[in-house]
Amino acid sequence: MTELRELTKGDVARFRRVRLLGLQESPTAFGASYAQEERMPIEELAKRLVSTADRWVLGAFQENELVGVIGFIRESGDKSRHKGFIWGMYVIPEFRRQGVGRALFRESLARIDSLIGLRQVVLSVVTTNRGALRLYEEFGFRTYGEEVDALCIDGSFHSEFHMVRRTQSGSF
Repeated sequence: MTELRELTKGDVARFRRVRLLGLQESPTAFGASYAQEERMPIEELAKRLVSTADRWVLGAFQENELVGVIGFIRESGDKSRHKGFIWGMYVIPEFRRQGVGRALFRESLARIDSLIGLRQVVLSVVTTNRGALRLYEEFGFRTYGEEVDALCIDGSFHSEFHMVRRTQSGSF
């Protein structure tokens, strides 16, 4: 059974392991690079795991092993607090197709929908990641733009779709 919970500073070593695995195994799924994150001091990485109502990282655990993550951050500006951003979605390959990603996404959107004044949440996904696109569309995201050559990985360019979903209090 999968347990979902917010990650804390105490989870930083597990988070780092999963994050680096994701960056190595699926480099097109992230804006950051393996080399960039590997050099990051553990204290800096731990700052990402300080949760508030407006920012958090959820982890999926199976038998006390971190097998998936998803992050959320709300815009902080006076004119942009109605928007949020999902980042860093990743499930370890051997735990895919078991509902882990779907569970992380469902829980994240329930939390996001409960935030007062938040009207929309956005994310980006490489255009060739059909599995992620299907999942995001299943949860009500729609593409509002394509950024051509958004990422350059080892000299190869990859485009991204930008997707948006209104929260329960917002509507299109």
